[in-house]
Amino acid sequence: MDFKLVLLTIGVSFILAVIVGPLCIPLLRRLKFGQQIRQDGPQGHLKKAGTPTMGGIIILLAFTLSFLKFSVINTDFAVLLVATLGFGLVGFLDDYIKIVFKRSLGLTAKQKLFGQLLFAIIVCALLISDHHSTVLSIPGTSVKWDLGWFYYVFITLMMLAISNAVNFTDGLDGLLSGVSAIAFGAFAVIAMQVTEHSAAIAAAAMIGAVLGFLVFNAHPAKVFMGDSGSLGIGGAIAAVAILTKTELLFIIIGGVFVIEMLSVILQVGSFKLRGKRIFKMSPIHHHFELSGWSEWRVVITFWVVGLLLAGLGLIINKGL
Repeated sequence: MDFKLVLLTIGVSFILAVIVGPLCIPLLRRLKFGQQIRQDGPQGHLKKAGTPTMGGIIILLAFTLSFLKFSVINTDFAVLLVATLGFGLVGFLDDYIKIVFKRSLGLTAKQKLFGQLLFAIIVCALLISDHHSTVLSIPGTSVKWDLGWFYYVFITLMMLAISNAVNFTDGLDGLLSGVSAIAFGAFAVIAMQVTEHSAAIAAAAMIGAVLGFLVFNAHPAKVFMGDSGSLGIGGAIAAVAILTKTELLFIIIGGVFVIEMLSVILQVGSFKLRGKRIFKMSPIHHHFELSGWSEWRVVITFWVVGLLLAGLGLIINKGL
């Protein structure tokens, strides 16, 4: 696979995001699409109230234009586009309802789950039509299982879990943008190694898009991505993992997302079963904030952890 094409895709997507940002942010501000801040969260976040949100539109637009330009039109292309834009659409509707109708919860849990399931099922249908392998491999080993039809149940649950784990990670300026760029970087390397053209281009397009968005999202953020961005990113990274047949390797490469999701599950489970909280606040990045860490320190630390896990994932994938 042409490494120069991957770099070109990253560059074009980055430039598109940087161009679209200054056009989109003032529009979001005029439309009063401002972020609502949790009153029970870190008090330092209250000053962020009113910061334009739904900036995920910038990411999705830059991704889509560069992906359309450099990818080959085939089933894998359709899978990646449906996963990214489909989940992004669910997030967009959630953001829109929160802001326009002043409903703090946006879509109900059932409505959001239905939307995610719908697009996950479409992805499965596309994969079935393309005779996608139903073999699941244990990273770093020769162990493989052919799950048959159950594979599609597995990846449906996987897409739901990943998109929501990525969504939980979006809570601090630049946190998700940086962590996702690192994870997509690792998957881009893997996609090139297995000559999975569409997945490599999609990963590259998303790297450029989130890094371009980071220009406006780094602390102090001028715009937040909202669920339209986080769910879209989650759908994309799940689809790339599926197409490169590294479904289980996501647990390592996307370890920060996994940790964020587990912190929420443990917090809720502990409170319901014992009436006690494990963390000062979940997701876990807020725990560190409430423990006295600055927002920037938390973000940099999580980026470093994400980089180490991505490197570990690449090593495991090589079987070393």
